[in-house]
Amino acid sequence: MLYYLFEYLDEAYGIPGAGVFQFISFRAAMAIITSLVISLVFGKSLISMLHRKQVGETVRDLGLKGQIEKQGTPTMGGLIIIAAILIPTLLFCELDNIYIIVMIITTVVLGGIGFLDDYIKVFKKNKKGLAGKFKVVGQVAVGILVGSILFFNQDVVSKRKVLLQSEQTGEISSEWFQDKSVTTTIPFIKNNEFNYAWLVGFFNKEKAEDWAWLIFIPMVIFVVTAVSNGANITDGLDGLATGTSAIIGVVLAIFAFVSGNLVFSDYLNIMFIPESGELTVFISAFVGACIGFLWYNSFPAQVFMGDTGSLALGGIIAVFAISIRKELLIPLFCGVFLIENISVMLQVSYFKYTKKKYGEGRRIFLMAPLHHHYQKVGYHESKIVSRFWIMGIILAVLSIVTLKLR
Repeated sequence: MLYYLFEYLDEAYGIPGAGVFQFISFRAAMAIITSLVISLVFGKSLISMLHRKQVGETVRDLGLKGQIEKQGTPTMGGLIIIAAILIPTLLFCELDNIYIIVMIITTVVLGGIGFLDDYIKVFKKNKKGLAGKFKVVGQVAVGILVGSILFFNQDVVSKRKVLLQSEQTGEISSEWFQDKSVTTTIPFIKNNEFNYAWLVGFFNKEKAEDWAWLIFIPMVIFVVTAVSNGANITDGLDGLATGTSAIIGVVLAIFAFVSGNLVFSDYLNIMFIPESGELTVFISAFVGACIGFLWYNSFPAQVFMGDTGSLALGGIIAVFAISIRKELLIPLFCGVFLIENISVMLQVSYFKYTKKKYGEGRRIFLMAPLHHHYQKVGYHESKIVSRFWIMGIILAVLSIVTLKLR
């Protein structure tokens, strides 16, 4: 909203300083500052309200140290995160930008699904919350909607630089060509672009681009479901999911800025995605919201984000990565989420296998997800969280390095 106001003031009246809102870097800085302020101010008021309404977390006894102290800690704190993301977005972003529209839809819908789950747990006193199948249905619906928009909307394009040689003079020049295909980036590969249409080209090469949605949309559904559930599983220790998400957000901000800037994308020889630079403002609000929430969520937590926050954070990361054609990098910069997911799958699979084969279920880890295993070993919660953050930072640096390392 402020973007359009200052744009009008600059064009109509030439007010000094009004034109600064045209710069993505300035609006990104304002977004992160605003989200921090909202998190800190709104967070304190929300926590007090949750205390008055006795909206406390019911902690299942897992035999872990410190669980008793967590009992009754306010949950549904994800409302703080969502507010701190959406308000700066509405203030500083171009709201007619297709990528911003997609991110707002993702935040609201997945945040709403998480809120419904928390509401059932807290107010309906049902510890199971929203049935898992309904969560999956919601995630699939988001995947279908987002995938359809990104595939069929004419504003979603990429541009690639092509070298041309003059037939008359032999001189070599370059030109940018617009491409509507669903092409993504393969990390650590020199010619690092992959078109999903190739997977359906075996059947009909001429119609491959038209039918590429048969591959693209299921891929979007899978990524959204996997990453949002990964964030949800990771949210088991004070500040773990929040801090990890903030680190991932910084990586995505860098990717969005260089991908949406013609000069940087040309220099780095990466895919140029027009209008995607606006996503830098959105993800800056995301990072600010996560850091601001850490003020209250770090050990010992004064509030938990609940599924309201974790499902929204994971979904935002997934859709954002897909929008800037970096979904194949998700296993790297979301490595913490991936490891947590894998630890649960391995634990459950091995337990079922050994129970069927030996009549007694056995475990790989003392407890899953992995962060609970280290708690069982005897590590303090803060040490586990800080070391997971360090691993997240290492993976973030490796992800950024892929911009040049091929």
